[in-house]
Amino acid sequence: MPSTTLLIYLHGLNSSAASKKATVLRETLGCGDLVTPTYPAHRPDDAVAMLRGIIAAAIGKRPADTATMLLGSSMGGFYAQYLARRFPVAHVVMINPALRPWELLPNHFGPQVTATGEHYMLTPELVDACRRYAVHDPCGGPPTTLLIDKMDEVIDYRIAVEMYRRCGRIHLFEGGSHAFEHMDQALTIIRQLCND
Repeated sequence: MPSTTLLIYLHGLNSSAASKKATVLRETLGCGDLVTPTYPAHRPDDAVAMLRGIIAAAIGKRPADTATMLLGSSMGGFYAQYLARRFPVAHVVMINPALRPWELLPNHFGPQVTATGEHYMLTPELVDACRRYAVHDPCGGPPTTLLIDKMDEVIDYRIAVEMYRRCGRIHLFEGGSHAFEHMDQALTIIRQLCND
């Protein structure tokens, strides 16, 4: 990547820019210009609309030779793969991505509260709206790196591995959890991508 890199981190469902992963990235990554927006990950249409505006504005403020990297955790990975096909993105990094939320989220229907204190109901309609942003050809986008804890208790890691086995750089870590327990290794990988 060029010496100038824009990194945009997308948090997961019910999370925020104050999450542990976002904080670690801000405080210790040390490469590129990092943007960590808070967005309504639980409302797919609103999430995509807001993120499109944030990404367009962030790219528009940087020099033309800036390389853009999207980082996404869980639902943030789901949105990152979709948005990476709508902007000039050089690389996507997904951490324990929720790539088929319509299979995962029905287990969580009902009252929810986000990290910012918003109360809402997770409904079949909200979950079904995710399908509009599905990526049907994983290999048709920019280079993609997956960072996956095999003991993720929320998402079956094999879904992401199967989707990206022909075209993704897959780093599988033994143990761990959905919170992702291998941020030190992830930081090393992301820094290398910044310098490539």
